Amino acid sequence: MTRLDKLDLTQLRALDSLIATGSVTRTAEALGVTQPAVSNMLARLRDAFDDPLFIRQSRGLVCTPRARALQKPLRSVLDGLGALYAPPDFDPAKATLTLSLAATDYAAATMVTPFMKRLQDTAPGIRLALHGLDTASLRNRLEDGSLDMALVTPEESPASLHSQWLFRETWLCVTRPGHPVLTETDSLDAFCAASHVVVSPDGGGFEAQTDRQLHLLGRKRHVAVSVPGFLMVPELLKTTDLLAVLPARLVADRSDLAVFAPPLDLPGFDKYLVWADRADLDPTQTALRAMLIDTVSGAQA
Repeated sequence: MTRLDKLDLTQLRALDSLIATGSVTRTAEALGVTQPAVSNMLARLRDAFDDPLFIRQSRGLVCTPRARALQKPLRSVLDGLGALYAPPDFDPAKATLTLSLAATDYAAATMVTPFMKRLQDTAPGIRLALHGLDTASLRNRLEDGSLDMALVTPEESPASLHSQWLFRETWLCVTRPGHPVLTETDSLDAFCAASHVVVSPDGGGFEAQTDRQLHLLGRKRHVAVSVPGFLMVPELLKTTDLLAVLPARLVADRSDLAVFAPPLDLPGFDKYLVWADRADLDPTQTALRAMLIDTVSGAQA
């Protein structure tokens, strides 16, 4: 071990301040230590550099030629170490990276699509890799970096993840215009008499939240079709006499479909953005999360 190996960052900062100020008192104040502590550090610095470094005169400490020669390389070292702690600036226009995001087809259509448009407008060098939402592997993939963030409901999110609430979604009934059964859109009898399509993400399911709410009322509907995702449902409705209950954000602005409030109370659901510790303090990830959250809020408004 050399004598320089015995020096620590505080001692180097003390040397930098002593060169700049020529004052033990001002150096102690800058470092938040006592004057004897600075004097002890100066003794170790003199030993390490085998030079007195400073000569005491009436106007304070005056640098020796050795101390003066150390000034520039010392400042370069301290500036370099400071850069390790300073987060890099995130400039969307210059950023070049791939953002990996997991979402259902509903979340992709209602949230990722406007977000992608914003990225193209403000951050054209950022590529978006959209992944399907696999809740079984979600936490591991966020933690190992194969995913950066995910759009989920509370039931889909492991408790160990960081999260930000986005909005609460509601439900709407949807059919093709001129549907023959639903002449009275507020009729529960007409609703139950219609043939329905439900979304079963796992495939093959013929019950959803609507059915559970109907059971509480002692009612039942006829589910004729089960599909694995939301996006194919509007096209299916346009060419059949099926009825569906779909998230409001997905269909509220569809002029090619008949959209109306369900004739029974249906609890909504919350959507969250989630991410792992790995990405929590990363300035680029923080900026992209803020951009996504702001985009979703704007789309909601």
